[in-house]
Amino acid sequence: MASKAVEKPIRVAIIGSGISGLGAAFALSQHPEKFKVTIIDKLHVCGGMATSEDIDEAKFGASYVNDGVQGGSPQFFNVYKFFKMQGFVPTEVGLQLSFGKGKKEFWTNVFPSELIEKHQKSISRLGWTLKIVKFFEPIFALMSVQTMLKLFMFPQDFSDRLVLPLLALFMGTGNQTPHVSAAIFERLFLDPSMALFEFSPDNLVSDIPTMMAFPKLRDVYEAWRKYLISKGVEIRLKTEVTEIVQRKKNNVVLKFAPTKDEWVKGEGSGETTETFDQLIMAVDADSALKILKKQSTWRERRILGNVKYFWDVSVTHWDKAYMDKYLELEYKEELVAQNRKSEYVCQTAMAYAEKEFRPLYFIHSYPDDPKRIEMSFDLTNYQPQFKLIKPSGPDYPAQPKQMPITGFPHVYQTIFLNKERSDQWTKNEIDKDKILIEKWWKQQGHNWTHYLGTVPWMWALNGQNETHYAGAWGLVNMHEIGLLSGFAAAYKLGADYPFADDKNARRLFEAVLALFHLSKMRKEEKDSKKNR
Repeated sequence: MASKAVEKPIRVAIIGSGISGLGAAFALSQHPEKFKVTIIDKLHVCGGMATSEDIDEAKFGASYVNDGVQGGSPQFFNVYKFFKMQGFVPTEVGLQLSFGKGKKEFWTNVFPSELIEKHQKSISRLGWTLKIVKFFEPIFALMSVQTMLKLFMFPQDFSDRLVLPLLALFMGTGNQTPHVSAAIFERLFLDPSMALFEFSPDNLVSDIPTMMAFPKLRDVYEAWRKYLISKGVEIRLKTEVTEIVQRKKNNVVLKFAPTKDEWVKGEGSGETTETFDQLIMAVDADSALKILKKQSTWRERRILGNVKYFWDVSVTHWDKAYMDKYLELEYKEELVAQNRKSEYVCQTAMAYAEKEFRPLYFIHSYPDDPKRIEMSFDLTNYQPQFKLIKPSGPDYPAQPKQMPITGFPHVYQTIFLNKERSDQWTKNEIDKDKILIEKWWKQQGHNWTHYLGTVPWMWALNGQNETHYAGAWGLVNMHEIGLLSGFAAAYKLGADYPFADDKNARRLFEAVLALFHLSKMRKEEKDSKKNR
């Protein structure tokens, strides 16, 4: 009797080793008999934009900062489970804001300010406006938030000083914020999966929400690299895909070579050609098109080309004088709304702020054009290593009480947005001797055309020409979306969703799977997990 032929595992190439690529590789690696996975990335470490950089511990009280990604919403269920598997945990931190400078421009979510008092009626009216946007969401999905605010006749100062800076904080969209879809703005308040703040008709945002600060990302992604290798995944870093030769049925031919910095080291520039069965493009849309070159289809050029990118620069520094010039770093009673000081709630907030005002996020609007902003973080107030908390560890230790360190200068990060419009940047005012790190980043602009021409059509690309796309850019620039898009790509190739026994995590996965692939979870898998 003839023996049954053993099927060869599907050879999957993943371009990109950020959260999307590693997520796809992890899901596939749980089925070593079905998949042979290779990750290719031109960077020298895994993690993409999720990076960590060393600083002087003796001078600043901590030995590193996370500088590309800071943290996320508590609703990032999949990301935190992903981290926890390797023994890493996020740290809870109260999300305090400080926007603007001086009594007329400043506001915070910690206590009522004069600006909040001035726009009280508009804030209240925004509440029912959000409900209208939700009811007619398909229409408002195609309208920018700037147009929506004009349609409902909100004052320009209210839009520029309160709404747009808050949305910029939510999404990291900077000077492209006015063009963000109005439906996305509504969801960031009303959708439980995306909301960070609860809307308040009195103060715009309610209370101080919990934010999760990420552990040391360099260690997180290095642990994942080692884990994937132990599961049989091949990871080729400092390697660039130079050409996609063809994408035919179960026949994807790639050319790749060491990155140019490796040539300088004498390691050669020779290209290698290799054949795979399937391809996952876990890079940004712009990079995907550059890699595809002539292999790109009309559909890919239309859908991917609709995602717009801008160059920003982040400056990590310890120049407190610069921060003081443009922002409010400390509590001052004069900043409190005078008409509300007699209220019990306001008095309670003032008493709290006097001892505990430690803002994490700052926004400075440019005087000549308040729509244009720069964003800053106080990393000392934000990141766990500055609070004597063990930043990471495979033993998953219980975290001690957060105790802010004292006696060290604070470390800040200021982000200057859109290189093409750098004429108003104040970057040169930062003391050069106090700059620790300076990095350029390619950032996605979440404009309404993105939600018209890209988001609704991702399913039309995925699975075509033996190619799947993964990346947060397919919806909104969040770590959770990036990871779920990787899981979804692997799922469509036949891998299981790894966290199906967690209903909160699964709910988000099902939403991304439906959006990116116009697909549902396999019934047998969902039924086996539904009661867990």
